[in-house]
Amino acid sequence: MSVSTVAADQTVCSDSSGALPVLGRDVTVPLVTGGEVTYAALDYAASAPALQRVWDDVAAYAPYYGSVHRGAGYLSQLSTDLFENARRTVEEFLDCRAGDQVVFTRSTTDSLNLLAAALPADCQVFVFETEHHASLLPWRDARVTYLNAPRTPGEAVDTLERALAARDPYGPALVCVTGASNVTGELWPVRELATAAHAHGARIVLDAAQLAPHHPVSVQDLDVDWVAFSGHKLYAPFGSGVLAGRSDWLREAEPYLAGGGASRRVTRREDGGVDVEWHDSAARHEAGSPNVIGAYAIASACKALTEEGFDRLIAREQHLIRTVRAGLAEVPEVRVLSLFGDDAPRVGVISFVVEGWNSSHFAAALSAEYGIGVRDGLFCAHPLVRTLLGSAPEAQGECGAPEAAPGEKSLNAIRVSFGAGTPDEHVERFVRAVRELVSDGARWQYRTEDGRCVPAV
Repeated sequence: MSVSTVAADQTVCSDSSGALPVLGRDVTVPLVTGGEVTYAALDYAASAPALQRVWDDVAAYAPYYGSVHRGAGYLSQLSTDLFENARRTVEEFLDCRAGDQVVFTRSTTDSLNLLAAALPADCQVFVFETEHHASLLPWRDARVTYLNAPRTPGEAVDTLERALAARDPYGPALVCVTGASNVTGELWPVRELATAAHAHGARIVLDAAQLAPHHPVSVQDLDVDWVAFSGHKLYAPFGSGVLAGRSDWLREAEPYLAGGGASRRVTRREDGGVDVEWHDSAARHEAGSPNVIGAYAIASACKALTEEGFDRLIAREQHLIRTVRAGLAEVPEVRVLSLFGDDAPRVGVISFVVEGWNSSHFAAALSAEYGIGVRDGLFCAHPLVRTLLGSAPEAQGECGAPEAAPGEKSLNAIRVSFGAGTPDEHVERFVRAVRELVSDGARWQYRTEDGRCVPAV
């Protein structure tokens, strides 16, 4: 049996603008000013819409749903086959080394918390303050060194080298770094940081949540020890993620969750307790019935992106990036946020502020008056956004959304993000909407509700 037993071979057919078919591409939403418009989903950095091909693959598998690893029946064997084939597909997608493990998790956050739980005793962790909270916060039980935000890729490498040179050279150490910023979209010098880490006896984990949907990620070429990413940013449904990389720390750690599937053998002792022999494979950290559909969806997305070709996807995304950046540059009131400067390579993630506008008000107007979905706030990267805005922590409200009335100075930012499923019309409408809102103002009245601006309807 193989995956093709369930789903027939498929190809991805892009539309006339080159966008890949995604769920929701024809959904219409009402406007407060009257009428409806096709929804422009420009919040890919939070969650990208699922590829139609991925959804079709999942739908084809659904009637064959069965238990995994424990059933003798045909559907159980088929589901087990799909699950393990998905693991091999992810290994190929990430160009893993021989002996690396692929562990299926719930998300990037779950993956990095799993790795944090597997750290050797007295491990020191080095992480830039620019990280998403998923990679900034899991290391509570380790000795953590937070590194200041660099202003160039070279400064990032120099900062890390100085910090590693000052550490105890005999203890275990881990560097955690993003591949692409979820705030600025800028690419980080992962290969150079990995070289610096290994030169000082440290290991490195790559948060590829924002990188993997846009660029190929090779564990071997980047020379990273682990990679973490989420399915819901890779055009797959919610609820699945991956941690892939070296097996030794994972094999030696206590299971992330204790339960069935993680244990190889359990026996009662005479004193009434139990002895447990745990698996030393990926199953060690996959206790319980796994999310087979989630794993299969990730594998389907990996195949779809690989077959479409990242060279074509990158070229088209760069066209969209140029369209948005050129449009925003024509509006003097707009300031785009950046660490590394305008010429830094980046993915389709752009954050900005608009002079004289509260960001929540601006995002609400984009949605209510133009049918455009973007993000506003601090994007679960509070230290980085505050550094870029020059704002103090005490100025922020709950969840990074200050209780400010429309028109007040913004204490957070607006983020527009896009990818393989974004039609040209969506970014063109966005650029036009920014110009109109800045020049003419909102056409509707808005009020503050629970710290957010909403249409006064």
